[in-house]
Amino acid sequence: MATRKPLVIVDGQLRQMASGDILDAQLNEVDFVPVTNDEANAIVICTPVYVNGEGTVKKAKADALSTSEVLGLVVDTSIAASASGRVLTDGRFTATTGQWDVVTGDVGGLTPGSVYYLNPTTAGKLTTTAPIADSEVVARIGKALSATVLEISINQPILL
Repeated sequence: MATRKPLVIVDGQLRQMASGDILDAQLNEVDFVPVTNDEANAIVICTPVYVNGEGTVKKAKADALSTSEVLGLVVDTSIAASASGRVLTDGRFTATTGQWDVVTGDVGGLTPGSVYYLNPTTAGKLTTTAPIADSEVVARIGKALSATVLEISINQPILL
C-alpha cells in the first residue's frame, strides 16, 4: 500500500503535508445556530425547534409540515421568551437523563438504540413512536447512543 500525504494550506498555498507535521483540526462537524425564542415562555434544553421567522424559533410539533421542519435542539439550559440562545443542528447532543425526561416524557433518559421522532401531539417533545395518523408528520430527529447522548440526524419531514 502506498503512503500518502494529506494536502494542507500553508500561507494560502496548497501543499503536501510535511513529514513530522501534525494536523490540528476538529474532525467532527458540529453546527450551532444562534436563534431568538419566539415563544411566550422559555424553551428548555433538548427541545426541538423550527424556524418561525427571521432568526426566531418556536417549539416544533409533528402535526403540520410548517411546524415539523426541525432546525435542531436547544443547547442552552433555557432560552427565555424573546431572548437569544443556541440550537445544535447535527452531531452528538449530550444532556442529563433528567433533561431528556422533560422532552421525552420518559424516566431514566433516552433508550439506547431507539430512534426519536418529533411528537405529533405536544409541541417541543420527542417520542420513540413514529406518527401513523393521517395529516401527522414523520420527522426523524436522531438515534440514542446512550441514556444521555442523542446522535442528531434530522430527516426531511414526511406528511402522512
